Amino acid sequence: MNKLLQISDPHFGTAQPPVMAALVALVRQQRPDVLVLSGDITQRATLAQFDAARAFCEHLQIPQLLALPGNHDIPLFNPWQRLVTPYARYLQAFGPSLEPVLDTAWLQLTAVNTTRRWRHKNGEVSERQIERVAARLRLAASGQLRVVVVHQPVYVPRAEDEHDRLRGWEPAVRAWAAAGADIVMGGHIHLPYVRELSSCVDGLPRRLWCVQAGTALSSRIRREAPNSVNLLLCDPADQPLRGRLERWDYRSSGGAGRFELAHASELVLDRAVLI
Repeated sequence: MNKLLQISDPHFGTAQPPVMAALVALVRQQRPDVLVLSGDITQRATLAQFDAARAFCEHLQIPQLLALPGNHDIPLFNPWQRLVTPYARYLQAFGPSLEPVLDTAWLQLTAVNTTRRWRHKNGEVSERQIERVAARLRLAASGQLRVVVVHQPVYVPRAEDEHDRLRGWEPAVRAWAAAGADIVMGGHIHLPYVRELSSCVDGLPRRLWCVQAGTALSSRIRREAPNSVNLLLCDPADQPLRGRLERWDYRSSGGAGRFELAHASELVLDRAVLI
């Protein structure tokens, strides 16, 4: 069974040591093959926060890592750096690319940088990015799970979160579904959920899953959502191919805490003829 761990919005600078220790314990127990770090790695994009984030990822000892920046990973209070070298500190810690890719026998991962230096919070995806990702998806092997990673969500379940949805989400979702994407992973709003998008986006040619992660480590949690991470499991021998998405929530008891399995979703995948 292959395993991918999604950690989103840890916001180093606000990360909680007991939660960090509990996540290390979960990783030792589950032994994932791939770590996806889907943005807002730091709180204020400082060198110390990036160094702490990189050291923590290395301490986890997960064999392969794919990371991308979130809006918090661009300096907010240094206008000159934000304008001229907004990603310098991110690239120093997690470079060399803002849009890395990863291929294994069972997995195709494609990162999309949805942050913009001129946007404080919101993200967007361009036509060029949409086509680049679609072209890569069309090259995937038939047995690969095809995952696109963004920071801002392509789907939100509640009207009050609509302002946080990725600008350009609809043409992106349509193009990536047609090209063969199975999952679009994101974070940003600190709210975990899973939704199959063909049930809510008219005209999608095949199933496409939106997988959203909560905040993994930060004290900046929502009232209704504790710290959490996602664990995606896939056995390429399964026919038809499917995935299992587990949400692990942090629970504290008497000062000590651990991540516990809170919810599991079976992701039925579509291997229909692609466009």
